[in-house]
Amino acid sequence: MDDRALALLTRLAEALERLAPTPAPPLDLYAADAFVWHPSPGTDQGQLVPVEQVSRVDIGLLKGVEQQKGILLENTVRFVRGLPANNAMLWGARGMGKSSLVKAVHAEANAGTPGCLVLIEIHREDVRSLPALLNVLRGRTRRCLILCDDLSFEKEDSDYKELKSVLEGGIEGRPDNVLFYATSNRRHLMPRDMIENERSTAINPSEATEEKVSLSDRFGIWLGFHNCDQATYFAMVEGYAVSMNLPISAEDLRAKAVEWSVTRGARSGRVAWQFIQDVTGQLGGAA
Repeated sequence: MDDRALALLTRLAEALERLAPTPAPPLDLYAADAFVWHPSPGTDQGQLVPVEQVSRVDIGLLKGVEQQKGILLENTVRFVRGLPANNAMLWGARGMGKSSLVKAVHAEANAGTPGCLVLIEIHREDVRSLPALLNVLRGRTRRCLILCDDLSFEKEDSDYKELKSVLEGGIEGRPDNVLFYATSNRRHLMPRDMIENERSTAINPSEATEEKVSLSDRFGIWLGFHNCDQATYFAMVEGYAVSMNLPISAEDLRAKAVEWSVTRGARSGRVAWQFIQDVTGQLGGAA
């Protein structure tokens, strides 16, 4: 091969190297306490992007969910200690602190044993890539809590079959160092009309319905979150006000809180937090 041909081949090789994607750096699960999973489209691979600061509230500020708080915290602590623990489904009313509780429990576990648990968020639309994520985490020494917020499935959506297989039924199973928590507004993750339609049109209605709702059975823990009463709503706003040291009397705070909830048409933890944000702005910030 003459020098010109060799130079041409060298330039071609260098051009191909420049076009090739930059390889992802080696995964270091200890680089952060939280990550977001980003799958690579059309592949069985993806990347865990570290989150420098998790948006969360202190577990002590979550009011009206004491029983749920205790159950989820105990299950999570058992997991980080290497003891048997269950996947958990947090379902129910919007804005009542389902995802906030998961993030608060994660922080509480790490406060007791720093670095013991990493939180990994997977988006609902990426659930089909969950097997790839589990393969990335399998065999790692650090304990991993995967959170899928607002998980639900619609008609013609077959992703629930993939998730059902991964959680319990797959030949590999869930890795010992991984726990899966999900939140949903639906108890069985499916819209009611979808379940009823399957029951009315199937040859064997009970089997069709069982297929649709069996995914929720893969979660050993179900925690229900319901709309709060006024007393709980007041406890929420007062807890936030105290934590932020707002210069406002309890009487004025409650009066404004009632007005705010009436304009929103609901009482919930989210409404309480939005109200406190508004009041804090009106007062020129926390004292």
